[in-house]
Amino acid sequence: MGRSREREALDRLVRAARSGRGGVLVVHGVPGVGKTALLDDTASNAQEFLVLRTAGAEAEQEFPYAALHRFCGPALDRIDQLPAPQRDALAVAFGLAAGPAPNQFVVALAVLGLLSSLATEQPVLGLIDDAHWLDRGSSLALAFVARRLVAERIGIVFATRDVGAALVRLPVLQVEALGHRDARTLLEAALLFPLDEQVIERLIAEADGNPLALIELPRDRTTAELAGGFGLPATATVDARMEQSFRRRVAALPREVRTLILIAASDPTGDPLLVWRAAAAMGVSQSAAVEAESTGLIVLHPQVAFRHPLVRSSVYRAAGQDERTDVHRALAVATDAHVDPDRRAWHLGQTVIVPDEEIAADLEQMAARAQARGGLAAGAAFLKRSAELTVSPALRAGRALVAAGAKYEAAAIDDAVVLLDMAEGGPLDDFQLAQAEVLRARIAFVTNRGSDAPRLLLAAARRLEPLDVALSRETYLDALGSAMFSGRLSITPNPREVARAALAAPKVPHPRPVDLLLDGLAARVADGPATGTARLREALQVYARHDSTAVEGPRWRWLAGRLAGFVWDYSTWDTLTAEHVRAARDVGMLAELPLALVSRVGVHLLAGEMATAAALVEEAEMLAAATSNAAPPAYGAISLAAFRGNEDELAGLAAAAGRDFRARGESMGLTALSWAAAALCNALGRYDDAFEAAVEATNDAGETWYAALAVVELIEAASRTGRRERAAQAVDSLSESTRASDTPWARGIEARSRALLADGEAVETLYREAIEWFEPTALRVDLARTHLLYGEWLRREGRRVDARSELRTAHELFSEFEMEGFAERTRVELEATGEHVRGRPFHPDDKLTSQESHVARLAAEGHTNRQIAEYLFISQKTVEYHLKKAYRKLDVTSRTQLARRLAQVARPLPGGTR
Repeated sequence: MGRSREREALDRLVRAARSGRGGVLVVHGVPGVGKTALLDDTASNAQEFLVLRTAGAEAEQEFPYAALHRFCGPALDRIDQLPAPQRDALAVAFGLAAGPAPNQFVVALAVLGLLSSLATEQPVLGLIDDAHWLDRGSSLALAFVARRLVAERIGIVFATRDVGAALVRLPVLQVEALGHRDARTLLEAALLFPLDEQVIERLIAEADGNPLALIELPRDRTTAELAGGFGLPATATVDARMEQSFRRRVAALPREVRTLILIAASDPTGDPLLVWRAAAAMGVSQSAAVEAESTGLIVLHPQVAFRHPLVRSSVYRAAGQDERTDVHRALAVATDAHVDPDRRAWHLGQTVIVPDEEIAADLEQMAARAQARGGLAAGAAFLKRSAELTVSPALRAGRALVAAGAKYEAAAIDDAVVLLDMAEGGPLDDFQLAQAEVLRARIAFVTNRGSDAPRLLLAAARRLEPLDVALSRETYLDALGSAMFSGRLSITPNPREVARAALAAPKVPHPRPVDLLLDGLAARVADGPATGTARLREALQVYARHDSTAVEGPRWRWLAGRLAGFVWDYSTWDTLTAEHVRAARDVGMLAELPLALVSRVGVHLLAGEMATAAALVEEAEMLAAATSNAAPPAYGAISLAAFRGNEDELAGLAAAAGRDFRARGESMGLTALSWAAAALCNALGRYDDAFEAAVEATNDAGETWYAALAVVELIEAASRTGRRERAAQAVDSLSESTRASDTPWARGIEARSRALLADGEAVETLYREAIEWFEPTALRVDLARTHLLYGEWLRREGRRVDARSELRTAHELFSEFEMEGFAERTRVELEATGEHVRGRPFHPDDKLTSQESHVARLAAEGHTNRQIAEYLFISQKTVEYHLKKAYRKLDVTSRTQLARRLAQVARPLPGGTR
């Protein structure tokens, strides 16, 4: 009634899903506004669909994947059709098999695979009610699936009170209050006898257009009140008045009936056998069921269900503590300890107020089982309750510390801080105190990159020295990385101070790769490139060895990849970042993958592969949205805009990212913005602006990546604006690191930079030397920039024919790369030699979107649709969708033709492809 707009929106979703255009809609509104009624209506209008339903339950939020298990029930017979990693992850998550804790995003991908399999036979409609009460695992998985629907016959509708973090950026439909006319019609339909006009108007006003209130509030008034309108004026919200109405109706029931309803409200499984076992333990007779169901508030068969979630919550909250304790105790007794030990322990946990070591220990074990199924948030919640019920102060502090760590891993930072405070308020031994310091420092780094994180991590590393040397050294590396992030925005300590402390710290007897990484980086930061570069490159080679089994996890591999760029080692940078992305994909680390993708963007940019770099940036942003995580660091998007010469895009990114970097004390980000501005201004020929931006970028003494790149831009800008002395100083600074690295990239960069300041024959010798260093590598952008600078010098020398050759090569490369700024600068220079410049030739990426290009290139390399789907975390149907569009746009009909079409314009990379 009065829902034509909402019904039409939901009908559009169903029609789209039926035709193979999957979609999602988040229906949100206040309690009682009619969201569930809309879900029921949608289900009734999708008769040819397989309808899968589930609902969140307030009391079930601590049980990992509980709602998802119910949702996937009809599809579990297809679990063996999934790829092995997905099949195993889902089986463990649902308790169908034992195994290591599954990655939560592999579980989500498995659900997508199940639904896609079902949708090949008939369209699928997923309805998720009370999404605000979903457990975290279910919420993440279902939201992930919803964000990956493109070409599937699948529609998903979430009904929720508020659009929380998990559902942000999904299409929304707000369900508003009913208008006066519809409200009156609904009220009159619900009344058992006619009322005075003023009473009707008063009830409509009190209900405020809420359908449930319009039906329920009249039941809460006596006949006299309804007849004469003498009820007390309303002071509470509609939600509160409805809860009060439900409470009063239940309170009027016999005690035995109230107890039965409270038992049902205290366990969210909906299992009538469990409810009746608990009821029997409390002396409730089966005759109570008749009267309970006669209220219209609850049904007990075939599943226990309340008329509305407000009924369940109001019944539970209205009960006294003693009543709830008795009911939970009965439910614990009724729950089989062998079949469902976790739920039994949870009920027992609700039966006590004072500390109880036996129950605390049960909850601790329950946490371990939840974490084994991948329920990080659930495990953290059980550990928190275990700590609260622990008798021994020392044991309570220790459990609180473990719970704080679990909350941190589950990204519940505020809860982690509270538990950390609890832990530090109790007796902790020295090692636990050090662990607490490390955790507090890591929380500081996550919430605010700069600020206190370097100081806290350094203090924790020092405290760990006599307790755990290996962990101490890892913490020193964390501290050094944090200090490099914060750079000039950090008050104390600066990166050099942290590096010196790390070098003076105790060493492990048998150095691990991470120890080599720490020693090399610390030496380079503390003593400069000449001393530290060789040691750092030695560590990087250990990480780059494919057969190395001793290398630690992705946390250090990511850092190693970045540090390879710091020492001008392009090939190792390429190898390590590719391996990081591959490893993150293989194990489904979707929280880690966006960072891995962004760290690889620079590799493709320097190779001139703008479309691939753009696809990585887009995928990182899409995955972050799909997993409800914060947007990935803006470094990739900033670099891409600078290389493309897109001034407006870079300005927009700088405004937003600059605010974020300053708020977090992340000096590295500000340096990146200044470097990007310098690179872009050099591309546009605005050398004074480029010089100022480069000077700003090189002022950050503790930053060793973007500042080093900015030195290259500073040399070019200074040489173009008559600042030869400043340029010479920059060349000396640059050569300190390039000579220590002695890689083709380093040698080429130094030769090109020296050519800008040289005179006579030395200029040509240096440019040719730079070209010789770059040509065998994949560093095609640096090669193109060298041809440009060489050509510009030749033209100024009056050697127009020679200049044309160099400039023509540069222009072809920049045009192919879609580096519009440098391409235009080269065009102007080339036309000054008297040569007319033709437009850029066709390139496949002119027609394809980033995702279509990504899919097409993978297909052309011989990957199957299934492999591409697993690689990009999408469904096979979505792969087919993008591939068909790419075929049509490129006018091909097969993978063979696609490969030839792409090969026609794909210039082979010198030194081999990656």
